[in-house]
Amino acid sequence: MSEIPQTRYARSGAHNIAYQVFGKGPLDIVFVPGFVSHVENGWDEPRLAHYYRRLASFARVILFDKRGTGMSDPVSPEHLPTLEERMDEVRAVMDAAGSKRAALVGVSEGGAMVLLFAATYPERTSAIVVFGSFARVSWAPDYPQGIQRDFWEQALSYMEKGWGTGVILGAIAHSLADDAEFRARWGRFQRQAASPGAAVAVMRMAYELDTRSILPAIRVPTLILHNDQDRMIPAQHGRFLAQHIKGARYVELPGVDHLFFTANADAFLDRIEEFLTGGIQPADAERVLATIMFADIVGSTERAAKVGDARWRSLLEAYYALARRQLEQFRGREIDTAGDGYFASFDGPARAVRCAQSIARGVRSLDLQVRAGVHTGECEIIGNKLGGIAVHIGARLAASAAPGEVVVSQTVKDLVAGSGLQFADRGSHSLKGVPGEWRLFAAAS
Repeated sequence: MSEIPQTRYARSGAHNIAYQVFGKGPLDIVFVPGFVSHVENGWDEPRLAHYYRRLASFARVILFDKRGTGMSDPVSPEHLPTLEERMDEVRAVMDAAGSKRAALVGVSEGGAMVLLFAATYPERTSAIVVFGSFARVSWAPDYPQGIQRDFWEQALSYMEKGWGTGVILGAIAHSLADDAEFRARWGRFQRQAASPGAAVAVMRMAYELDTRSILPAIRVPTLILHNDQDRMIPAQHGRFLAQHIKGARYVELPGVDHLFFTANADAFLDRIEEFLTGGIQPADAERVLATIMFADIVGSTERAAKVGDARWRSLLEAYYALARRQLEQFRGREIDTAGDGYFASFDGPARAVRCAQSIARGVRSLDLQVRAGVHTGECEIIGNKLGGIAVHIGARLAASAAPGEVVVSQTVKDLVAGSGLQFADRGSHSLKGVPGEWRLFAAAS
């Protein structure tokens, strides 16, 4: 394959996503790029072109640029896609390419989205491979391998000032730091892949991500790859992933680069090919990661007694009709209704929070108030229903909310980084029947 593959466009919501398909192997691979990419410019770099061709030697490869980068629709740095929206983009390009199920190969920041996609859509994920990636990049008392915020911000300031000149090459490809030709190509790639503001916005969003809580929900075959002396994302991050994803295979090789296509790329490609072609077990489709939303009417018993049965039934019908309109708008799925309660699931936490907020605002026209709770966790699939501890947590969060309030778990807050949603810390709470202490947050209305 010597020519650049044809670039096509898939529609994801209101946005056009540039993608390419190449190779004719027996399995599909969706390659998920890191913080910036350009599907055509990438072929100008011989090392990257070699990497793509190696993948195409044993698979059909689907390559894409997320919105706001490369050849996909431009968006302002304030509206770059969240992990949830990037999952939509992956599904859009898979559908456009006619791929029902694929292995996802994600690098660096792209690996975080791959983790979430695999847990949410196991039926569409045959396996995942993540290189130089992380569950969380920021420092925390319970995550000491993370990077301190001051250092991260200083690095972003340096990167923004030098963007388009091959900046940060020493951190991401130290083995090529003195290669003037590569630096020139990397500078051109930067200029074509994203604006300085977009590049910084992606990196700032990545700093806020935390996917640790969803790692136990990943049940597809998983390969974690890392260079042992990676200067950008230290190997401790990869080891953490391998320790917290059941059955994950971990490969760490000697190397200083963060870029996936330099230095020892072929050694890693050998591992990827063996892993993906050596027999893949199907995902456990009886469990899936989902975002649960519960909403119930405040003071329903007293209100029913006051207005009488007939009027109360009319109010309930209007309430459910309003909730279902919002559910359709935010792509949720109704699971159950019981009394004045409403139980729905979503494949993305930001949509669930916004749906709950819209319901809370909408019922004011009915002279009602609701309290709502939103949690993301692993659920059991029971026919058309969902069950498991995540469902109980969602219900307990709703019960803890004040009238008109939407309360979310720490997991939801961590997964919606970059969405624009704001939260007030409600501290740690015990949830009835649920072990441990839970940090809760109220979504700003």
